[in-house]
Amino acid sequence: MFEGIAVHLWLCWGAVYLLALASGAQRPCPPSCRCSAAPPQVNCSGGQHGAVPAGLPRDAELLDLTHNQIKTLASQQFSALARLLHLDLSDNLLALLEADAFLGLRRLLTLQLARNHLKIIPAGVFAGLINLQLLDVSDNEILVFLDFTFRDLAALRSIRAAGNDLVFVSGQAFAGLTSARELHLDGGNLTSVPTDALAQLRVLRSLHYRHVGLATLPNYAFRQLAQLKELVLSHGPRLEALSGNSLFGLNLTSLAIVHCGLSAVPYLPLHHLVYLLHLDLSFNPITYVHRNMLGDLLRLREFHLVGGSLLHIEVGAFRGLAHLALLNVSKNLLSTLEADVFHSLDTLRSLGLDQNPLACDCRLLWVVRRRPYLDLGGHAPTCSTSMQLQSWDFLDFSQAELPGLLVCRRPRILDKKPEVVKVDQGHTVVLYCGAEGDPAPSITWLNPQLTPLSPTGRIRALSNGSLEVRYAQPQDGGAYLCVASNAAGNDSQAVGLHVRVFPSPAKNVFHLKGWFAFPSASPGAKGNQTLPFDAKTLLVAVTIGFLSFFSSVSVCFVFMFFWSKSKGQIKHTATIAYVPRSAVSNNTGGRGNYMETSRFTMKLI
Repeated sequence: MFEGIAVHLWLCWGAVYLLALASGAQRPCPPSCRCSAAPPQVNCSGGQHGAVPAGLPRDAELLDLTHNQIKTLASQQFSALARLLHLDLSDNLLALLEADAFLGLRRLLTLQLARNHLKIIPAGVFAGLINLQLLDVSDNEILVFLDFTFRDLAALRSIRAAGNDLVFVSGQAFAGLTSARELHLDGGNLTSVPTDALAQLRVLRSLHYRHVGLATLPNYAFRQLAQLKELVLSHGPRLEALSGNSLFGLNLTSLAIVHCGLSAVPYLPLHHLVYLLHLDLSFNPITYVHRNMLGDLLRLREFHLVGGSLLHIEVGAFRGLAHLALLNVSKNLLSTLEADVFHSLDTLRSLGLDQNPLACDCRLLWVVRRRPYLDLGGHAPTCSTSMQLQSWDFLDFSQAELPGLLVCRRPRILDKKPEVVKVDQGHTVVLYCGAEGDPAPSITWLNPQLTPLSPTGRIRALSNGSLEVRYAQPQDGGAYLCVASNAAGNDSQAVGLHVRVFPSPAKNVFHLKGWFAFPSASPGAKGNQTLPFDAKTLLVAVTIGFLSFFSSVSVCFVFMFFWSKSKGQIKHTATIAYVPRSAVSNNTGGRGNYMETSRFTMKLI
């Protein structure tokens, strides 16, 4: 009985063993690799392989060859893996890809070649990858993209090529990429944006352009990318400005220009992006956001400016942005953020204001009152410039404490008294106006027509609150108004300006009598008038007369010269006759009072 049971068990275990051997024969697994059946995948990561292992399972759908020492891929290297969907060769020593290296992988969807030593991708390397959707060649040493490098990848949707040493991108490099939606490109060594190459990507929707090496983004840099919705320009410390039409032709919904050298918000290039929803200008040395300059971005919902040099956001800076729901200006130099900055506080849902040297006064009272409706991202603002509240989290104040803590003091103009300042014509004068208040009031000057004066021009408002009038003229006189204002109110004072006009010194005058006769302008006036001529007028008249006489005589002699030459060898004589006055007078026969002066006559024969 026991012998029968033992024989039965031996037969069962034998069948299992044979089945295992048969299964192993169908799915071999190379040494230093790990294979699994569901789903069929092979993991050879970190196996110190110097070449693609032999004997890979033919039914594998995923092959991981990362962190090895593979240097070369031969032609048709993976032709036996017809079912492969994902191939990862990242973090190897790849320096050479032979033509048709991936031929036979018709089903392959993703190919990752990141962090290798590729310097060039020869044409034909990607032949046969008719279904590839993701290609990652980032962080290599690629110098150029030649014409038709990717022409076999008609189904490709995403290209990641950041972190390379590109110095040239040929105009037809991206030809054939009819389905590409996303491109990550590195331009650290490029002298210009590869505009012609990008124009081949007609359906591109997302462009990440890293390490921008330009000082100015040129006009029409991304023309013909009408389908582009997301543009990211990052890590360009030399990029200080955007030309007015640099974003022309784009219809973006998301724009990020981060870790660059922008010193000002690029208002002009942005104004036509009426469908923009997300704007990120973080980590730029931007100091001001000016009023009424972003109103064209009607649909903007998020504005990020983190880690900049912001000193002030002017009242009305976000006027017109009726849908703004998120503002993040943390890690800047702001002392306050007034409620009048926004078009409406009702739409604001998220606010980043931490790590700013805030002055906790009445200008921030609105933040405390709206704290139940605001998401501060877990980083509440703290007071930095108030000695009383320094380092306090002002969101912890109780409602009873607020009226006595977050206060402002209305401005008061110092030495307020009627004043008239006198200045001689042509001289410079400064009108002074000092004021005190909490917070420190701003000074605005109005001219006699009650128009605000700017910091530029002959009459200009100085940064210290004074008004400078240079080379004063009589029309500059009048009452100028100094207005001191802060969040608590304003105060004003009029300062009069009187410009003294002195008569100009008399000039030396020549009186010429008896030369001309004019009808008298009034009864009893003499017939002959005395005409005043100064030395300058007389000199100009003499000079003009001499020049006229000299030019006329010169023309006559030139005419005579050419006329004589046209007559050949014929000799010409000129007869000059003088007719005295007496002879002419006698010929009149004594008729009338007709008088005729002496004259010269000349005949050319």
